[in-house]
Amino acid sequence: MAISADLGATLEKVVNDLVENGRYNSKSEVLREGVRLVQEREARLRELDAMIQSGLDDIDAGRTIPAEEVFAELRQLVAEIAQKKAS
Repeated sequence: MAISADLGATLEKVVNDLVENGRYNSKSEVLREGVRLVQEREARLRELDAMIQSGLDDIDAGRTIPAEEVFAELRQLVAEIAQKKAS
């Protein structure tokens, strides 16, 4: 099934330049690559949404560590590293 799309002057120029400069063999090739990139981005966004939801579920279930404890542990680790470097 053929698709017709009005890209507007700016995007049409980009597509034409890519073909004219030999980066792509045809306008269709440029557009297919663009759609593939959108698919990849959408897949990454779905993964990110799932990770965010997982984190929110952990918060709701109480599977968290208070920030104060995490920062105290990090400060201790940094102090130990600094002490080793000073020795």
